[in-house]
Amino acid sequence: MSVPSHDKWVPPGDDRDPPLAGDELPEDDGDYLVRPYTVTQGRTEPRYQLEIEAMVATAHYDVRDLSQLSPECQAILRFCRDWQSVAEISAVLRIPLGVARILIADLAVEGLVRIHQPNHAQGGPDVKLLERVLSGLRRL
Repeated sequence: MSVPSHDKWVPPGDDRDPPLAGDELPEDDGDYLVRPYTVTQGRTEPRYQLEIEAMVATAHYDVRDLSQLSPECQAILRFCRDWQSVAEISAVLRIPLGVARILIADLAVEGLVRIHQPNHAQGGPDVKLLERVLSGLRRL
């Protein structure tokens, strides 16, 4: 079976792309898109605010059956064996940022991950350091 080119129009009913009849699904269902609201069970906000630069690592937890977790949560646990930022988790695992925040917060509530959030109450970054970095970048 050949794959139609994206730059060439293929008429409906062409034998190269047969329509699905009724409940008939292809054997390989790995390419189906799972909607984000399905993964988060309809939630749009995490249980608590997670910064994009917050660092996440798998916690040392008692042996338990993790197969009950969603595939996305299992992937987060595997990826976070070392400290990773929320942004890295989202990008590398190809999970939308909002979904990643919700799932990471859920895992934290379950005690499966540790989270280190930056403390913005201590004030902003050192301005002199930022000026030196900017100066160095301009010299490049």
